[in-house]
Amino acid sequence: MGKGRIVSGMRPTGPLHLGHLYGVLRTWISLQSEYECFYFIADWHALTTEYEEPSKIRDYTKELVLDWLSAGLDPEKAVIFVQSEIKAHAELYLLFGMITPVSWLERNPTYKDMLQNLQERDLATYGFLGYPVLQAADILIYRADKVPVGLDQVPHLELTREIARRFNYFYGEGLLPEPEAKLSEVPKIPGLDGRKMSKSYGNAIFLKDPPEVVKQKILSYVTDTLRPRKSDPGDPENRCIAFNLIRLYYTEEEKNAVIEDCKSAKLGCLECKRRLAEKVISALTPLWEERKKWEAKDEWLEILKEGNSKAQAEAKKTMEILRRAIFKKELF
Repeated sequence: MGKGRIVSGMRPTGPLHLGHLYGVLRTWISLQSEYECFYFIADWHALTTEYEEPSKIRDYTKELVLDWLSAGLDPEKAVIFVQSEIKAHAELYLLFGMITPVSWLERNPTYKDMLQNLQERDLATYGFLGYPVLQAADILIYRADKVPVGLDQVPHLELTREIARRFNYFYGEGLLPEPEAKLSEVPKIPGLDGRKMSKSYGNAIFLKDPPEVVKQKILSYVTDTLRPRKSDPGDPENRCIAFNLIRLYYTEEEKNAVIEDCKSAKLGCLECKRRLAEKVISALTPLWEERKKWEAKDEWLEILKEGNSKAQAEAKKTMEILRRAIFKKELF
């Protein structure tokens, strides 16, 4: 077909939020006409942190698919599937685990960050330490050419490239590609408390939140803490967390007007956030309407079954090649 291949996934650990929509989903949607795309529900990855309560994963899987479809992901253009339904992911994960040095995993910056931020959970497990190896299997089993990532995620993809390089060194040059980063500009979308928006931190505006909840959350955003009174001049570009949403939803002219009115103390923080809430709600309304249509169709399970079948066929091809390369013979 002449198209390059993209592979990416999300963990079904909770509802999606604005960070997912603008940081990931919009990029996926823009790629699905240009590339051959494989997008998967990373339910095995979800178990690395949610192993004590796995019963929620199926419910979140449905929510994830509905959010994807509502945002514009097209099952006619992209393969949408469930990771755990393709058992070859686990086989390749096992094989990669045999050759991946532990030191590569211990230096992973995401591993250290999540250990620090999720101290209430016991993440000192083999599965959590080794999740980048499973991630490499997810990508390489479909012989991906590119993986959509933000600039801060490039070091994580480099580990997949290192595993591919090491595998090729042992078992045959050119067996696995070294996928490149498909860089996307990820807008900074902070959570209500100023940290990165995350379902794990409880500071997110979710795509399924009704309008009144979206408004309430935006009104609770931290603004300029050095501006206790409306009569005080503000500095929205440097001191206001909510201004990051204004950058996302306002035109250049509207944004400049907010800056001018805030600095001159003509616009108070509360009124500013009310206007912002109206903008966000207006932008999300088409997505909410599209979600209602998909919920009424109830086709999400059939979409996954069809995607699973397509993914299974591709994964099987790869594993037949790799088994022969390692064991030098056909296996039963």
